[in-house]
Amino acid sequence: MALGCLLGACGTAPTRAHRPAPSGEEPFWQAEFDGAAGTRPSDGSWNTETGNREAEGWGNDELQYYTDDAANSSLDGEGHLEISARPVPSGAEFPCFTQEFCPWTSARLTTEGKVALTRGRAEIRARMPTGTGLLPAIWMLGDNGVEWPGQGEIDICEVVGGEPRTVYGTAHGPTYYNENGIGEAVTLTDDVSAAFHTYAVDKQPHRITWSVDGKPYFTLTPSKLPSPRDWVFEQDMHLLLDVAVGGDWPGPPDASTPSPATMTVDYVRFYGEGRA
Repeated sequence: MALGCLLGACGTAPTRAHRPAPSGEEPFWQAEFDGAAGTRPSDGSWNTETGNREAEGWGNDELQYYTDDAANSSLDGEGHLEISARPVPSGAEFPCFTQEFCPWTSARLTTEGKVALTRGRAEIRARMPTGTGLLPAIWMLGDNGVEWPGQGEIDICEVVGGEPRTVYGTAHGPTYYNENGIGEAVTLTDDVSAAFHTYAVDKQPHRITWSVDGKPYFTLTPSKLPSPRDWVFEQDMHLLLDVAVGGDWPGPPDASTPSPATMTVDYVRFYGEGRA
């Protein structure tokens, strides 16, 4: 596949000067989101999942209906991908799991079946939205074909909108999932929506380390898991990006919730070994 198609919209707009990796290491895959404003991200690397009701509120009784509309996920023409949660347009009806129709739309993008990290570092530079009832997330799921939670999940960054300075990093597996997931949180000096930050995990054999802006804050090894210490992360794992609204965690939005609520992604880079 042509490099331009991997990085964005196949040359529909001039490229910007990309930020080099601090170590000089070359990624084996990257998405830099060069392309014209309003262009959807390349389907050579990205899938767009849609719906709500049939997905049972995405497992969290959420209120957003994920769409493939450019209003919810597209390039901004300045080298970024924007994923935006918005109130449903007047007159539109999107079936919801917890009520008849969803009041919000948003987007959920994945690299499943296209790009995966086996071992190495996943690094995403993004500005995350905050506000009551929002749950933007950058995360990974295993490609082992097992039903969740045996599939394995690594949450690179979750931000509960009502905790605007806190970043959660968590792992979920067969016997440690939902509120029993294993992880830590780090508190930043400012609201995470005020600036771009680099969120990363370094996934090595029997060791996963979470960091923000190059500063590690949690390392997970099999010894930290509950018995029987079922470590499921020695496999390919694909990436997901989404902005969820409402649900059991973080709770419902209210009149103060920003609209649109946008995750702005500067780049995604995978270093080490994997599939691309």
